[in-house]
Amino acid sequence: MRRGWTRRSVLASAAALGPAILVRPTRAAEYRLSQYHNQAASGTLHKNLTAMWAAISAETNGRVEATVYAENNKLPGGDPDALKMLIAGDIQFFTLMGGIIGTVVPVAEAQQLPFAFKSAAEAHKAIDGPLGQYIGEEMAAKGMHLFPVAGFDNGMRQVASIPHPVAQPSDFAGMKIRVPPGQMMLDTFGAFGAQPVTTSANKIYDALKTGLVNAQENPLAILEGFKLYELVKYVSLTNHMWSGFNEMAHLATWKALPDDIKVVIERNVTRYVRQQRQEQAAVNTSLRDDFVRRGLVFNEIDQAAFRAKLPGVYAKWKEKLGTKCWSLVEAEVGKLG
Repeated sequence: MRRGWTRRSVLASAAALGPAILVRPTRAAEYRLSQYHNQAASGTLHKNLTAMWAAISAETNGRVEATVYAENNKLPGGDPDALKMLIAGDIQFFTLMGGIIGTVVPVAEAQQLPFAFKSAAEAHKAIDGPLGQYIGEEMAAKGMHLFPVAGFDNGMRQVASIPHPVAQPSDFAGMKIRVPPGQMMLDTFGAFGAQPVTTSANKIYDALKTGLVNAQENPLAILEGFKLYELVKYVSLTNHMWSGFNEMAHLATWKALPDDIKVVIERNVTRYVRQQRQEQAAVNTSLRDDFVRRGLVFNEIDQAAFRAKLPGVYAKWKEKLGTKCWSLVEAEVGKLG
């Protein structure tokens, strides 16, 4: 253990195919780790993960060394490939939204229930509490460790489009909209009448530019981080879902770490999750005025018309998530469906 990980995992960590920050200690490290995430190197997630691992290295006197890879080290398969690598132990730490974790652990999709959370703060409270604990228990059965305070923030998701704004569900007719992998997303936008298309986050720009899609949905910070504001013309403030980036560890790796190192890592995950949430909220709040100055047109929507399209989605996911998970969600947000 103290001599590092397998040759395979070390090589995966050392590959330099994308933006990466090596958090280098002052002494030879006993534990060399990789941290993947899907966001741009300019964003608050990368900044805080880098600072987090630097703090962990300092507090462990150089026993821990981590390399932080933005945009999943440019993996061709994006998040799904990185998730497989985490489960296999080829990478040791990874942040990911619940909807994509849900392809392996279905209850994680509860984080993306449409119109469930009214704000990012409401979502944070839920995932830091019994709902998040339950999701973590289910993830452990699949070989992943979810931290008690794990949810780095992405924010409330908005629809940004090229051809026209979205003011009512009928505006989605014929619209090809990029969504991340995850059945909840496909079901939701299918119910609205759109044609959902999945790509990795760092391929949204090309998908919009080539016409593969003519809309996408994400918090405003993603429009900035991946320069999508250069292509979209309208931003409809749908607030249809919250999403975040759950900090996870490969379970066997986590269990094998000494307790004193686990304490340091967990404490710093909590610290930097909370710090990044504040920073991301400030970015998402300030960007509307910036985008208006750049020529983007914003509009508000009446959520009731969109919720009216979702009874079938709620019924399907109540059954799929199970009574316990659904009850934990409704304990936080009130009755759905």
